[in-house]
Amino acid sequence: MTTEKDTRVSPEAPSKKGFFEKPLSRREMLKLTATAGIGAALGIGGMKAIVYGAEKLTGDSSKRHTLIPFHGMYQAGIITPQQDHVVFATYDLTTSSLLDLRDLLKTWTQYAQAMCSGNPVGQMSSNAYLPPVDTGEAEGLEPSRLTLTFGFGPTLFHNDSGDRFGLAARKPTVLQQIPPMQRDQLDPNWCGGDLCVQACADNPQVAFHAIRNLTRAAAGVAALRWMQDGFLKAPTDASGQPQTPRNLFGFKDGTANRDILTDTAMKQYLWASAADGPAWMANGTYLAVRRIQMLIQNWDRSSLKDQESTFGRHKVSGAPFGASNEFDKINPAALPADSHVRLAHGDGTNKMLRRSYSYLSGVDPKTGLADVGLLFLAFQRNPQKQFVPVLQRLQESDALNEYIVHVGSAVFACPPGVQPGGYVGQTLLESM
Repeated sequence: MTTEKDTRVSPEAPSKKGFFEKPLSRREMLKLTATAGIGAALGIGGMKAIVYGAEKLTGDSSKRHTLIPFHGMYQAGIITPQQDHVVFATYDLTTSSLLDLRDLLKTWTQYAQAMCSGNPVGQMSSNAYLPPVDTGEAEGLEPSRLTLTFGFGPTLFHNDSGDRFGLAARKPTVLQQIPPMQRDQLDPNWCGGDLCVQACADNPQVAFHAIRNLTRAAAGVAALRWMQDGFLKAPTDASGQPQTPRNLFGFKDGTANRDILTDTAMKQYLWASAADGPAWMANGTYLAVRRIQMLIQNWDRSSLKDQESTFGRHKVSGAPFGASNEFDKINPAALPADSHVRLAHGDGTNKMLRRSYSYLSGVDPKTGLADVGLLFLAFQRNPQKQFVPVLQRLQESDALNEYIVHVGSAVFACPPGVQPGGYVGQTLLESM
């Protein structure tokens, strides 16, 4: 990579006004916890954890409440209250130069800081015969709570070509490809990747703009492997209180997140520590990805009774069988043995933070049916102890298997957040 990319970026300096400098209104508090389903129950300490590093703009009313700062202890886009849209992209590196990789991550960091601040990735060139540095489709749009979350796949550390970057010894032990499952129908075009970027925003054009500019910056160093966009919208009740969003089967999706978004639970189930090894992943986390196609034609012919028995929850209220309310404690004995919720819950020790989105990708050319489904995204401290056991249980006997097909799979190590003056992956690349 050349240094030209680095000098083109002039991101606006981040505001120094803290998010909690002014008190939050009740409505703001509810918006921030929309998809976590925890309202004000966490108190101010818990809210600081959820919106760690978030700031409130006071000068530009067009950006007010729409900015999530890029810098922080943890990467944004993990415990950030879930936005309405995602564009998820993975990349294969086309270089074997560690310097090229480092330069790319530095450039991506500069671009990310600019775009998350609502700015273009560079100044407009005075030479009309050169392509603009920024693609321009987000010009005049609010930041829309854009977050960019980066991850490293197992093949970054070692692939069929060997240890390309001298990073094999620094690969986390738990960063292993998800093992083959008996019901998988995986398409290689929807699997893997050396690098990933999750762009989330309340405006789909803002999210796509971010991925587009990062992809342009990677030319000659990394090539797009696969990309999926998605959507999700949390409804509100009559009083304006946010509710759990629903997937394309019409069931609430993300109810269990309430149990993990506390300081104690996040320390136990979400954030990696130096004691876990390797030290460079401290305050990072691991992302499991599955692209799950939904056979909605079959589902739509199923009775309500069968649908509810498949999940083990009531469709309208979201309450588990044997209970009255969505967030009531699950009693596995009250659920069908093959129900999705009972198997996913297990003994309650495999908690993960779900951040999934529905997708619509036209018509499946193989079947002639609608290609719709779920881009399953789950963050956790140890995918080998959390995600993989759950997936194995579900694949063996989940009643939902009649209506879904797993067609894509990937896993990534998401390093800790970036400090001002630093860059994504610095703890990995500069502690060698």
